[in-house]
Amino acid sequence: MTAIFQTILLMAAVLAAVAVAAKRLHVAPSILLVVAGIGMALIPGLPSIRLAPELVLLVILPPLIYSAGVAMSWREFKFNLQPIALLAFGCVVFTTCAVAAAAHYLLGFDWAVGFVLGAIVAPPDVVAPLAIARRLGLPRQVTVILEGEGLANDATALILYRFAVIAVSTGAFSLGEAAGTFSLIVIGEIIYGIGVGWLSLRLRRWAREPRVEITLSLMTPYLAYWVPEHLHGSGVLATVACGLFVSWNGPRLIAPATRLQGIFFWDLIVYLIEGFVFLLTGLQARTLIEQTQAFSLRELLIATAWTTLIVIVARFVWVFPGAYLPRWLIPTARRHDAAPPWQGPFFVAFTGIRGVVSLAAALAIPYVMANGQPFPHRDMILFIVFGVIVITLVGQGLLLPAVVRLLGLSAIGKKEHAEEIKRELHARQAALEEVTRRLEKAIAEHELPDIVAAHLRTRNMIRLQVLPRNLTEDIELLRRTAALKKELIDAERDFIHQLLRDGKITDEARRRIEYELDLEEAGVANRGSDGGGWM
Repeated sequence: MTAIFQTILLMAAVLAAVAVAAKRLHVAPSILLVVAGIGMALIPGLPSIRLAPELVLLVILPPLIYSAGVAMSWREFKFNLQPIALLAFGCVVFTTCAVAAAAHYLLGFDWAVGFVLGAIVAPPDVVAPLAIARRLGLPRQVTVILEGEGLANDATALILYRFAVIAVSTGAFSLGEAAGTFSLIVIGEIIYGIGVGWLSLRLRRWAREPRVEITLSLMTPYLAYWVPEHLHGSGVLATVACGLFVSWNGPRLIAPATRLQGIFFWDLIVYLIEGFVFLLTGLQARTLIEQTQAFSLRELLIATAWTTLIVIVARFVWVFPGAYLPRWLIPTARRHDAAPPWQGPFFVAFTGIRGVVSLAAALAIPYVMANGQPFPHRDMILFIVFGVIVITLVGQGLLLPAVVRLLGLSAIGKKEHAEEIKRELHARQAALEEVTRRLEKAIAEHELPDIVAAHLRTRNMIRLQVLPRNLTEDIELLRRTAALKKELIDAERDFIHQLLRDGKITDEARRRIEYELDLEEAGVANRGSDGGGWM
């Protein structure tokens, strides 16, 4: 037990150190964490750490999918449903078939074993590329499509994987039965996930206690995931549907205090889970090397190179026709959404980084089949999958910033962001004007004293006056204002601490004042991060 605790502390220290190094080097932390994990795995004397597939699929994956679903805009998800579905379902199936054919003709695998490998490496990871993409200022639609694909593609891949493993183990497979089962799983999980989301929000509204509500929010993804998974589904679609339902319906049902605390809680949980996932991925290097000693290094590298090439090429082959053919063939689709510039589909096609779900699926391959024989090529599949993850994560991940610059996507993203800030400012102004109208009506109806009415009018007037009139001219001024507000808050906080040390206030009073200052500073940081600093 002590050794396990020491290992966890060591991993936490590495996670913190890599986060600092990644910020200094301007490199995605996920890339450095995998590299650090591989380095740690090859250090003599360190214990070998084996990643249990159940840990990933049943413990780590549900909160990651749920938090991504809650963060996703249902309106944008629905608007981009066609490209998301083409990637999450169509591209995964196409890549699975392409890898299966390559494994059969180039590597000598049986067709069923090839489909196992194909289903494992077919779904791109959502965590690493999006963490990079958000920092690069991509156009919003590209980010939404990538995020939406990452939410649903694991479900398609895991269902195909289970069908393929059963086909290898039993030697029996029916395409019609598999298609019917797949459709039933998709429909059933979506309905179940919406039901779990509805139940979660009702329980949280009934509880009305932030700690209880946050506990319920942590339980929600596991309830959504575990039941379908136990019934031989994937659990992914149910968790996605649950997260999207909470995202759309939660703002009016979740209390402000819960929302404030929940944001910080979930940010920390997701940060730790993602960091440990990538570090554990790299730590599997020693285990995989030990298991593949029966194969020559040349044989393993050739198999890995072919598989990596196929998954990259297959994504390009699928993405471009998927982006343009529906608009060329269906006039209504063309009128609804104009064909995008080629740079967007190219970046989506290039962002095919594989991640921990693929590794977990590979580790979950049974050692023996139903007839007692060893599962064919199991150890080689493990090495190939690990190689594909490392090559795509490190290779493509490091190239993503350069690709964005060459494609000119940052300029488009910055322009979109500026327009988004303008619309936000207009929304804030319109909301305050509406509140002012309602305030005057309330003052007249309730006959409020003049001092109370003046206080309420002043609050609205101040919030309205500090909104910038010209975004282009005021942006730098707003940044300086945000920085000055933070200095003033720090000065007030220092003064309150001095009063505490002098014995003029109690610790309880200091905590209440400090809580209000923390909220105000968080608000300033939230607006100042975009050059806002309003209010």
